Amino acid sequence: MDLHLKSLFGRFQEQFGSGPGLGPGSGTCLMKVDGIEPNFIKSLYKASAALYRTEPWKRLRPGHYFGVRVGKDLDWHGKKQPFPCVQFIGGDGGDVGFYMFRSENDAKKMTGPRETIHVPNVELLRVTYEVESLMFPCNRKMIKTLSLEASGTDRFPIIDVARCMPAGYLRFRNPTFEELRFVYASMKAISMVHPLLQQVDKEGGPKFSTMAYFEPFIETVDVQWSPEVTKRGYNLVAVTISHPPGQAYEEKGNMSAVSTPTKYKEPPRDGTFNNETKVYSSAAGLRQCAMCDKEVHGENSLCCGQCRAVIYCSSLCQKQHWNDTHKSMCGLYKAMMEREEELAMKVFMFPCSADQPCKWLESISIHQKGMWRRRCSCYSHCPFGLLPVKGGPQELWGRLDEFEYPHDSPFHNDYVSSPFLLSGWSEYYNLRSLPFTSPVADILSHPLTMYHILTTLNIISKNLILKGKEVIVHYLGPEGELDWMPAFAEVGHLLNGLGNVHIVMVGPEVPTNLSGTTSGIGSRVRVNLVRGVYQVEASYLPTPHVVIALNSGLERYSSWGGALDLIKSMAVPAFFTDQSEVSCLNAKQGLRNAGLHITQPVTPNPFRSPVKNLTLSCNLPSYSNGFVFGVNT
Repeated sequence: MDLHLKSLFGRFQEQFGSGPGLGPGSGTCLMKVDGIEPNFIKSLYKASAALYRTEPWKRLRPGHYFGVRVGKDLDWHGKKQPFPCVQFIGGDGGDVGFYMFRSENDAKKMTGPRETIHVPNVELLRVTYEVESLMFPCNRKMIKTLSLEASGTDRFPIIDVARCMPAGYLRFRNPTFEELRFVYASMKAISMVHPLLQQVDKEGGPKFSTMAYFEPFIETVDVQWSPEVTKRGYNLVAVTISHPPGQAYEEKGNMSAVSTPTKYKEPPRDGTFNNETKVYSSAAGLRQCAMCDKEVHGENSLCCGQCRAVIYCSSLCQKQHWNDTHKSMCGLYKAMMEREEELAMKVFMFPCSADQPCKWLESISIHQKGMWRRRCSCYSHCPFGLLPVKGGPQELWGRLDEFEYPHDSPFHNDYVSSPFLLSGWSEYYNLRSLPFTSPVADILSHPLTMYHILTTLNIISKNLILKGKEVIVHYLGPEGELDWMPAFAEVGHLLNGLGNVHIVMVGPEVPTNLSGTTSGIGSRVRVNLVRGVYQVEASYLPTPHVVIALNSGLERYSSWGGALDLIKSMAVPAFFTDQSEVSCLNAKQGLRNAGLHITQPVTPNPFRSPVKNLTLSCNLPSYSNGFVFGVNT
């Protein structure tokens, strides 16, 4: 009887809704929209399914408002963004979907503590995910005729525009083609951006509230219009998502470490140079002048007094560099330097600055030992992948104590029956019971960054793994990784008995005598090594599900041109990491030159190495695998 009542109540909820929302579908149908093409309807359903799979309702509630800006105001009717405020409903029960309002004020008027309030003369666009069996016949026929993609299990989006009338009832209409373009771009952007929200503790909130609180956030991403829209004269559009609405890039002090601004305040452009901007650098060792490339001892070097990022040998070089190029970049560098504290991983209890790699390794007693031999230049005479191997795992990890490195064994966790989804180093170290005095994160950054991409950033590979299938990775430009293969065993253990990863490492640094070999690293990871240039070798390789290049150096576009052209033609998801924000900024320009556009925004990589690197002519925060971004995702 209880089971029967549960089923009956569940069906009642699906049919009539509960909690925030305006009830079931209205009977509108996209096939009735003037000027719409069936292929654009397919693109809309594909975009809504992609958003549904990111499950925003796990964290977001109606009280979380998001600002959306698609292109320029001039692009839209009346020179105004149609629905620039978004809220997600259904996280606490009821209709699952999201509402788009004409203004944040309208959204707040209609948001009640438990129900959506009917406010007269307020119009909103809504996208609700409904069970097919409860839809109006016209929508069921459209779904079947066009073979539209489902969102989740047997759910499909219904898009309509609702207006609350003065008498209290609701009136619905079909959205216009222009409004659907706005929804399409918004869904594509939100699905990429909302997982980047960083939750914070909020004091003074309701004691038993399930409402999460997030740091202020703003991110701009490029969205590729579907071909049906492109034919009308559109191609790419920049979409900005902010939380709460109204965030501006100039509000640097309120921004989270996860957002990568594309606009910064700059110092006055009066063309003059203030001699008071001379500041002596405190870094030890040799540095290099950004203007003339002259080597100068750290204690005698100067750095810009406004951004404190750029190194000079003299005030003459500093003044000349300011007038030539630095004046236009100083504000950008200052913003990047302000994130230095945010990027530092203070949880670790070993020295985390490698200004001089040999001295850093000596300070933790691992210099010229095991896999650490690749962390300085002492073994540069030995080709990658050919370091002499002696002893067992403890020797490979530089004779660290038994409890300081991960053993090649499964995780002991009886409560998890799927791959481990990790948010950062703290979770991993706790899972492996490693002390935070252990430096192994520096080497494990490569395999765990790859694992993070496969299980968190790329939906295709994540779904394959969850289904127990194999993911094929084309791993470009391996160098030190060729000597760190034992560390990649952790990928197999983190899969926790589900799925397999086939890594094809391709690059000119693969030794000739290793090219063509296959190695099994545990039962769930195998690695093929291929010597050569990717665009030349790719036709002989298995088709990838994802392409990955770590510490890619994409800003050196001349050496990447052919590979990027191939990635564009294959339209396969590709992810890159680089060490500093300025490198990523230059990489984005290189990608645009190749006709590729960022679809996974530049964000700090939670599995970056905690060890800060020194750049000779610059103080900008730099970490191995520091930032991650992607295309074709």
